[in-house]
Amino acid sequence: MQEDSYRHKGMRKQLVETLRQKGISDKAVLEAINAVPRHVFLDSSFVEFAYQDKPFPIGSGQTISQPYTVAFQTELLNVQKNMKVLEIGTGSGYQACVLAYMGAKVYTVERQRKLFVKTKILLSEFSSYRIKAFLCDGNNGLPTYGPFDRIIITAAAPEIPQTLADQLKTGGLMVIPLNDDTNCQTMLRLTKHEDGSFQKETFGDFKFVPMLKDLGND
Repeated sequence: MQEDSYRHKGMRKQLVETLRQKGISDKAVLEAINAVPRHVFLDSSFVEFAYQDKPFPIGSGQTISQPYTVAFQTELLNVQKNMKVLEIGTGSGYQACVLAYMGAKVYTVERQRKLFVKTKILLSEFSSYRIKAFLCDGNNGLPTYGPFDRIIITAAAPEIPQTLADQLKTGGLMVIPLNDDTNCQTMLRLTKHEDGSFQKETFGDFKFVPMLKDLGND
């Protein structure tokens, strides 16, 4: 793993202050952003820019979300220690590590094989974090490991996948950027009722790469 220098830590503190100014107020989320070294999830050419509040490419047509988006989705999840969290779209692994730092048991799914192999090696270096990574179609979730207290989708979804809704516990939360429009998605938080229906809350517009089906080999 790359070195986590005093300079990196100083830049993370500046990033946390930026996120606080943008409205992120959950202390546990800010602590996790301050603790997880984002630069190790980026290619070396982007390391100097790792703590800017911007997304960056990570290969296979995917991106690491900007820190504000990671913090915003995480804050909406209201994660508590020892909760089982299903993440659809492992990507770089950064979001999974933020959740794991907060004490969650993270089950994360990636469909891009090349990206999955690279990220799984990186995640193995965070040995104290409880993260299980899987190569599979995120639309199917992980029924063997459910039900989950929380589900977070980190790609633009054209609809709420029923398969994932079925894997959410009663009272559980799902955070999902909804809409297959390439320009914009609406961030939703869904709370599952006992009868299987959902209370829906909207939280503004964001931009994500699309949620895809089947396994990618690139």
